[in-house]
Amino acid sequence: MKTIGLIGGMSWESTAVYYRIINELVREKLGDLHSARCLLHSVNFQEVVDCQKAGDWERAAAILAESAQGLERAGADCILICTNTMHKIADEVASAVNIPLLHIADVTAAKILAQGKRTVGMVATQYTMEQDFYIERMKQHGIEVIVPEADDRATVHNIIFGELCAGQIKESSREQYRRIMQKLVDRGAEGMIFGCTEITLLVSQDDVVVPIFDTTYLHAEEAIRFALEG
Repeated sequence: MKTIGLIGGMSWESTAVYYRIINELVREKLGDLHSARCLLHSVNFQEVVDCQKAGDWERAAAILAESAQGLERAGADCILICTNTMHKIADEVASAVNIPLLHIADVTAAKILAQGKRTVGMVATQYTMEQDFYIERMKQHGIEVIVPEADDRATVHNIIFGELCAGQIKESSREQYRRIMQKLVDRGAEGMIFGCTEITLLVSQDDVVVPIFDTTYLHAEEAIRFALEG
Protein backbone atom coordinates (compact mmCIF):
# COMPACT_ATOMS: atom_id res chain seq x y z
CA MET A 1 0.00 0.00 0.00
CA LYS A 2 1.34 3.42 -0.96
CA THR A 3 1.30 6.34 1.50
CA ILE A 4 -1.18 9.15 0.86
CA GLY A 5 -0.09 12.70 1.65
CA LEU A 6 -2.92 15.04 2.65
CA ILE A 7 -2.66 18.83 2.77
CA GLY A 8 -5.59 19.55 5.04
CA GLY A 9 -7.08 22.01 7.47
CA MET A 10 -8.95 24.00 4.81
CA SER A 11 -11.13 23.55 6.78
CA TRP A 12 -10.36 20.79 9.25
CA GLU A 13 -14.09 19.96 9.24
CA SER A 14 -13.84 18.54 5.72
CA THR A 15 -10.35 17.12 6.28
CA ALA A 16 -11.86 14.92 8.99
CA VAL A 17 -14.31 13.64 6.36
CA TYR A 18 -11.41 12.82 4.02
CA TYR A 19 -9.73 10.80 6.76
CA ARG A 20 -12.90 8.86 7.52
CA ILE A 21 -13.71 8.09 3.88
CA ILE A 22 -10.15 7.03 3.06
CA ASN A 23 -10.06 4.58 5.94
CA GLU A 24 -13.57 3.27 5.30
CA LEU A 25 -12.65 2.55 1.68
CA VAL A 26 -9.47 0.71 2.64
CA ARG A 27 -11.39 -1.45 5.11
CA GLU A 28 -14.08 -2.07 2.48
CA LYS A 29 -11.53 -3.19 -0.10
CA LEU A 30 -9.08 -5.11 2.11
CA GLY A 31 -11.28 -6.23 4.98
CA ASP A 32 -10.38 -7.08 8.57
CA LEU A 33 -8.76 -4.17 10.42
CA HIS A 34 -6.93 -2.67 7.44
CA SER A 35 -6.59 1.11 7.42
CA ALA A 36 -4.81 3.61 5.19
CA ARG A 37 -1.17 4.56 5.25
CA CYS A 38 -1.44 8.33 5.20
CA LEU A 39 0.28 11.50 6.35
CA LEU A 40 -1.51 14.75 7.12
CA HIS A 41 -0.12 18.27 7.17
CA SER A 42 -2.91 20.47 8.51
CA VAL A 43 -2.31 24.16 7.82
CA ASN A 44 -3.61 27.15 9.78
CA PHE A 45 -6.69 27.92 7.73
CA GLN A 46 -6.84 31.55 8.85
CA GLU A 47 -3.50 32.22 7.14
CA VAL A 48 -4.86 30.73 3.92
CA VAL A 49 -8.13 32.65 4.15
CA ASP A 50 -6.19 35.88 4.67
CA CYS A 51 -4.27 35.14 1.46
CA GLN A 52 -7.51 34.43 -0.40
CA LYS A 53 -9.12 37.68 0.71
CA ALA A 54 -6.00 39.67 -0.19
CA GLY A 55 -5.61 37.95 -3.55
CA ASP A 56 -2.13 36.87 -2.44
CA TRP A 57 -2.14 33.54 -4.22
CA GLU A 58 1.66 33.54 -4.43
CA ARG A 59 1.88 33.43 -0.63
CA ALA A 60 -0.84 30.77 -0.50
CA ALA A 61 1.07 28.68 -3.02
CA ALA A 62 4.22 28.95 -0.92
CA ILE A 63 2.35 27.73 2.19
CA LEU A 64 0.93 24.70 0.43
CA ALA A 65 4.11 23.93 -1.48
CA GLU A 66 6.01 23.82 1.81
CA SER A 67 3.40 21.41 3.16
CA ALA A 68 3.72 19.20 0.09
CA GLN A 69 7.49 19.11 0.35
CA GLY A 70 7.27 18.13 4.00
CA LEU A 71 4.90 15.30 3.16
CA GLU A 72 7.20 14.08 0.41
CA ARG A 73 10.19 14.10 2.76
CA ALA A 74 8.14 12.15 5.30
CA GLY A 75 7.43 9.40 2.77
CA ALA A 76 4.21 10.30 0.97
CA ASP A 77 3.79 8.75 -2.49
CA CYS A 78 1.16 11.25 -3.68
CA ILE A 79 -0.30 14.59 -2.66
CA LEU A 80 -3.93 15.63 -2.21
CA ILE A 81 -4.94 19.25 -1.58
CA CYS A 82 -8.06 18.66 0.53
CA THR A 83 -10.02 21.62 -0.82
CA ASN A 84 -11.33 22.66 -4.23
CA THR A 85 -10.55 26.36 -3.97
CA MET A 86 -6.84 25.93 -3.38
CA HIS A 87 -6.51 23.98 -6.62
CA LYS A 88 -6.16 27.46 -8.06
CA ILE A 89 -2.47 27.03 -7.20
CA ALA A 90 -2.30 23.25 -7.80
CA ASP A 91 0.31 23.63 -10.57
CA GLU A 92 2.64 25.52 -8.22
CA VAL A 93 2.27 22.83 -5.56
CA ALA A 94 2.75 20.01 -8.05
CA SER A 95 5.93 21.59 -9.39
CA ALA A 96 7.39 21.79 -5.87
CA VAL A 97 7.50 18.00 -5.43
CA ASN A 98 8.54 14.90 -7.33
CA ILE A 99 5.46 12.83 -6.53
CA PRO A 100 2.04 13.01 -8.21
CA LEU A 101 -0.60 15.52 -7.18
CA LEU A 102 -4.07 14.04 -7.62
CA HIS A 103 -6.15 16.92 -8.97
CA ILE A 104 -9.69 17.10 -7.57
CA ALA A 105 -11.20 18.57 -10.77
CA ASP A 106 -9.74 15.83 -12.98
CA VAL A 107 -11.10 13.13 -10.69
CA THR A 108 -14.52 14.77 -10.70
CA ALA A 109 -14.52 15.23 -14.47
CA ALA A 110 -13.75 11.55 -14.99
CA LYS A 111 -16.79 10.54 -12.94
CA ILE A 112 -19.04 13.04 -14.72
CA LEU A 113 -18.01 11.71 -18.13
CA ALA A 114 -18.35 8.11 -16.95
CA GLN A 115 -22.01 8.87 -16.23
CA GLY A 116 -22.48 10.38 -19.68
CA LYS A 117 -23.03 13.94 -18.46
CA ARG A 118 -21.77 17.04 -20.26
CA THR A 119 -23.57 19.91 -18.52
CA VAL A 120 -23.47 20.17 -14.75
CA GLY A 121 -24.27 22.72 -12.07
CA MET A 122 -21.81 23.64 -9.36
CA VAL A 123 -22.07 25.07 -5.87
CA ALA A 124 -18.75 26.13 -4.36
CA THR A 125 -16.89 29.10 -2.94
CA GLN A 126 -17.07 32.31 -4.93
CA TYR A 127 -13.41 31.84 -5.85
CA THR A 128 -14.20 28.50 -7.50
CA MET A 129 -17.46 29.63 -9.09
CA GLU A 130 -16.23 33.00 -10.36
CA GLN A 131 -12.59 32.43 -11.33
CA ASP A 132 -11.59 30.31 -14.30
CA PHE A 133 -9.11 27.83 -12.80
CA TYR A 134 -11.77 25.18 -12.12
CA ILE A 135 -14.37 25.83 -14.79
CA GLU A 136 -11.75 26.09 -17.54
CA ARG A 137 -10.22 22.81 -16.44
CA MET A 138 -13.65 21.21 -16.73
CA LYS A 139 -13.97 22.67 -20.23
CA GLN A 140 -10.73 20.91 -21.15
CA HIS A 141 -12.57 17.67 -20.38
CA GLY A 142 -15.54 18.75 -22.54
CA ILE A 143 -17.77 19.60 -19.57
CA GLU A 144 -19.86 22.79 -19.29
CA VAL A 145 -20.34 24.10 -15.75
CA ILE A 146 -23.35 26.25 -14.81
CA VAL A 147 -22.98 28.36 -11.67
CA PRO A 148 -25.62 30.25 -9.66
CA GLU A 149 -26.38 33.91 -10.28
CA ALA A 150 -24.51 36.54 -8.27
CA ASP A 151 -26.77 36.78 -5.22
CA ASP A 152 -26.97 33.01 -4.92
CA ARG A 153 -23.21 32.67 -5.32
CA ALA A 154 -22.78 35.00 -2.36
CA THR A 155 -25.26 32.96 -0.31
CA VAL A 156 -23.48 29.68 -1.08
CA HIS A 157 -20.09 31.21 -0.26
CA ASN A 158 -21.19 32.83 2.99
CA ILE A 159 -22.74 29.60 4.27
CA ILE A 160 -19.50 27.76 3.57
CA PHE A 161 -17.23 30.19 5.41
CA GLY A 162 -19.67 31.45 8.02
CA GLU A 163 -21.20 28.11 9.00
CA LEU A 164 -19.79 24.91 7.50
CA CYS A 165 -16.13 25.72 8.15
CA ALA A 166 -17.14 26.40 11.75
CA GLY A 167 -19.03 23.12 12.09
CA GLN A 168 -22.48 24.72 11.99
CA ILE A 169 -25.20 22.82 10.12
CA LYS A 170 -28.48 24.73 9.74
CA GLU A 171 -31.71 23.51 8.19
CA SER A 172 -32.36 27.01 6.84
CA SER A 173 -29.07 26.85 4.93
CA ARG A 174 -29.92 23.41 3.60
CA GLU A 175 -33.15 24.84 2.23
CA GLN A 176 -31.19 27.67 0.59
CA TYR A 177 -28.89 25.17 -1.12
CA ARG A 178 -31.84 23.10 -2.27
CA ARG A 179 -33.42 26.19 -3.81
CA ILE A 180 -30.20 27.27 -5.51
CA MET A 181 -29.43 23.80 -6.87
CA GLN A 182 -32.96 23.43 -8.25
CA LYS A 183 -32.51 26.70 -10.13
CA LEU A 184 -29.38 25.24 -11.75
CA VAL A 185 -31.34 22.12 -12.72
CA ASP A 186 -34.01 24.36 -14.24
CA ARG A 187 -31.26 25.99 -16.32
CA GLY A 188 -30.19 22.63 -17.75
CA ALA A 189 -27.83 21.02 -15.24
CA GLU A 190 -27.76 17.24 -15.67
CA GLY A 191 -25.71 16.74 -12.52
CA MET A 192 -24.46 18.75 -9.55
CA ILE A 193 -20.86 19.26 -8.45
CA PHE A 194 -20.38 19.80 -4.75
CA GLY A 195 -17.39 21.98 -5.57
CA CYS A 196 -16.34 22.70 -2.00
CA THR A 197 -15.26 19.94 0.33
CA GLU A 198 -17.48 21.24 3.17
CA ILE A 199 -20.71 21.08 1.15
CA THR A 200 -21.12 17.36 1.75
CA LEU A 201 -21.59 18.23 5.43
CA LEU A 202 -24.82 20.07 4.58
CA VAL A 203 -26.50 18.44 1.58
CA SER A 204 -26.57 15.05 -0.11
CA GLN A 205 -28.17 13.23 -3.02
CA ASP A 206 -31.49 13.52 -1.19
CA ASP A 207 -31.43 17.30 -1.67
CA VAL A 208 -31.24 17.49 -5.47
CA VAL A 209 -33.01 15.64 -8.27
CA VAL A 210 -29.96 15.10 -10.51
CA PRO A 211 -26.89 12.96 -9.74
CA ILE A 212 -24.39 14.57 -7.40
CA PHE A 213 -20.62 14.62 -7.80
CA ASP A 214 -19.28 14.90 -4.26
CA THR A 215 -15.71 16.08 -4.76
CA THR A 216 -14.68 15.13 -1.23
CA TYR A 217 -15.68 11.50 -1.73
CA LEU A 218 -14.37 11.28 -5.29
CA HIS A 219 -10.99 12.73 -4.31
CA ALA A 220 -10.64 10.35 -1.37
CA GLU A 221 -11.70 7.44 -3.59
CA GLU A 222 -9.01 8.32 -6.12
CA ALA A 223 -6.41 8.42 -3.35
CA ILE A 224 -7.29 4.83 -2.43
CA ARG A 225 -7.22 3.73 -6.05
CA PHE A 226 -3.71 5.17 -6.31
CA ALA A 227 -2.58 3.71 -2.99
CA LEU A 228 -3.75 0.18 -3.80
CA GLU A 229 -2.97 -0.07 -7.51
CA GLY A 230 -0.46 -2.75 -8.39
